[in-house]
Amino acid sequence: MTITETASGKPTVVLVHGAFAESSSWNGVISGLLAEGYPAIAVANPLRGVTFDSEYLRALLVDVEGDIVLVGHSYGGTVISGGGTDNPNVKALVFAGAFAPDEGETPGDLASRMPGSSLGETLTKVVQPDGGNDLYIMQSRYHAQFAADSPAEVADVMAVTQRPILESAFGEKSGKPAWKTVPSWFLFGSKDLNIPVAMHRFMAERAGSRKTVELPEGSHTVAIPEAAKLVDLIREAADATSGRA
Repeated sequence: MTITETASGKPTVVLVHGAFAESSSWNGVISGLLAEGYPAIAVANPLRGVTFDSEYLRALLVDVEGDIVLVGHSYGGTVISGGGTDNPNVKALVFAGAFAPDEGETPGDLASRMPGSSLGETLTKVVQPDGGNDLYIMQSRYHAQFAADSPAEVADVMAVTQRPILESAFGEKSGKPAWKTVPSWFLFGSKDLNIPVAMHRFMAERAGSRKTVELPEGSHTVAIPEAAKLVDLIREAADATSGRA
């Protein structure tokens, strides 16, 4: 049984959101992909931990036929790198304002290793029944912190619909990264306040990025107002890894 059905011959694009967002954050990208005939899946990332979320994605990919392009935003980059290993159908990785950790690194470490992230001061905690903490961005801080290049009315809705991440996920070490064996592409904004731009540049260079797109004044969610640019990069990644380039 397969999740998508297509006769286009194009790879399936699997989109993985990060913390403080949800699947609809990909709506502009999805519209562009569908218009070009790409089958797509916007995964409901559990946000329960690096290993759990990566295994969730890995299980989903088993039911995707043919070539796959994985696209991750923010913490979702950690998930596509972990969940995209050891699957011969995964042909390309696209990191959109996303973490690309090496083995043993944590999202929290990467966010704080270089100056520029103000995320910590905008977070609030909700204690779970098991004693763990779910993290949210305070709604009053969401626009400036997370989506400054989107209109306020868009960011306000995102703030209300954001999905929390388990606090311990930021401190969980990553496993073997897919970017060491799978070609990667990177897109990010120069005014990202969650992941410092210097860290984005470092991760892209370390991964041997086939193409890196840095968008001036772009926020952490730059691929919302600039969805067309991300679609262009996904198309390039798909073409380069399927012989259509």
